[in-house]
Amino acid sequence: MSKKILILIAFKNFRDEEYFIPKRIFEDNGFIVKTVSTEKGTAVGAYGGEVEVDFDLREVNLKDSDAILLVGGGGALKYLDSEEVYGIVRDAYRKKLLVGAICIAPVILAKAGILENKKATVWTASMDKSPLKMLGESGAVYEKEDVVCDGNIVTANGPEAAGEFANKITAFLKKEE
Repeated sequence: MSKKILILIAFKNFRDEEYFIPKRIFEDNGFIVKTVSTEKGTAVGAYGGEVEVDFDLREVNLKDSDAILLVGGGGALKYLDSEEVYGIVRDAYRKKLLVGAICIAPVILAKAGILENKKATVWTASMDKSPLKMLGESGAVYEKEDVVCDGNIVTANGPEAAGEFANKITAFLKKEE
């Protein structure tokens, strides 16, 4: 049976590489990938990449899923920083699914309350350290690495880490088979 991965993206301005690179790696490994956003239709990335959304947030069913991943980019906090997404993340974590986030999206995991005493990484910039502050406020242990794994949580710090992020998730899911 193929592993099923749900990828949550902002409907506008998700980070293209953080979606398309992992999706290709997952599909090349035989996984089923479904795309989730705040609405159905054609989601558009920050660089113009387009993807048809399979499910809106209200339709998410974790019962048949093995992993849920949150993609970053400028739209992530606008579209995905919500109680609805926090509830999905908490539910996935409770069910011991793999929960992943890349770029700014680990902040959403932190706000959902699942990073307490967990190692994690997140995007930061020389002029914007607020993501680090948010991780710290949630009780997360920040590690200055491209990709950090702690139990069933995988975080990555940005688009340059998209391939490594996907490869770590692939290895985790294959180990469970």
